[in-house]
Amino acid sequence: MAEHIEITEVGPRDGLQMAHGMMPTAQKSAWIRAMAEAGVAAIEVGSFVPAKIVPQMADTPDVVRDAVTIPGLRVVALVPNLRGAQAAYEAGAHAITIPISASNSHSLANTHKSTEDQIAEVARICAWLAEQPRRVHVEAGVSTAFGCSMEGTVPVDRVVWTASGLSSAGADTLALCDTVGYAHPALVRTTIRAVRDAIGPKLRTLHLHDTLGMGIANALAGLEEGIRAFDGALAGLGGCPFAPGASGNVTTEDLVFMLESMGFSTGIDLQKLLATRALLAAGLPDEKLRGQVALAGIPRTFHKAA
Repeated sequence: MAEHIEITEVGPRDGLQMAHGMMPTAQKSAWIRAMAEAGVAAIEVGSFVPAKIVPQMADTPDVVRDAVTIPGLRVVALVPNLRGAQAAYEAGAHAITIPISASNSHSLANTHKSTEDQIAEVARICAWLAEQPRRVHVEAGVSTAFGCSMEGTVPVDRVVWTASGLSSAGADTLALCDTVGYAHPALVRTTIRAVRDAIGPKLRTLHLHDTLGMGIANALAGLEEGIRAFDGALAGLGGCPFAPGASGNVTTEDLVFMLESMGFSTGIDLQKLLATRALLAAGLPDEKLRGQVALAGIPRTFHKAA
């Protein structure tokens, strides 16, 4: 059997938070169901953030409650603080992701708290969840791990310090996040090695953006460094409201094509996944959809990994 790579679809959260329109809740849930039927096993379905700041996420409790009824789907929600974690738990999310910026400027813009204060918030979240009867997985994402549109270069030592703090705070796993899409393969390799030396196997995921067209190349670099879990967004949607210049995520369809072509298994039916773009387009008719595989079509040489 081919080695498995886990892909978490983040389009319903990261993709929609920067969308020009509002996807109706029923259409959002239908899109999530279609992606699950295509074999996407983990979907970040929304975020528990104030609706006045990110109005596209106002319906997240309803979306989560619907998504947890989908057989076999791992339902993930982003939370910024303890209050958000409690709301995600109440709605039934299986896992939460907490973004913590290595860049202090981005942290202050995003949460009005320093990086150090946000690490302490993760500790509070983990302590509260440990007291609850239902287990919820906590993944802490080191945002701006490869650069910041406010500060520029983020030293690798700063990324390692942030990751180490989050590991000590109780996060189950960590992700390295190229929030603004400034990474290149050499930096991805260097950062993964440094963080892994510090926290070991807790480093699990790469969350990549494609601002400079380097998303797939960076994913390949991560793959070669042993990363076996990636985030992606259908049609390359996404961006951060608090990171000027950030654009879409690495495109899930293109990532699936690369991995399956290389002999890895994602469990995702690429043809069915491409078909879900129609639901996305119907829900957000004014949004630009990206993706090289969608543009070119699946090559006749493509063979899904066994």
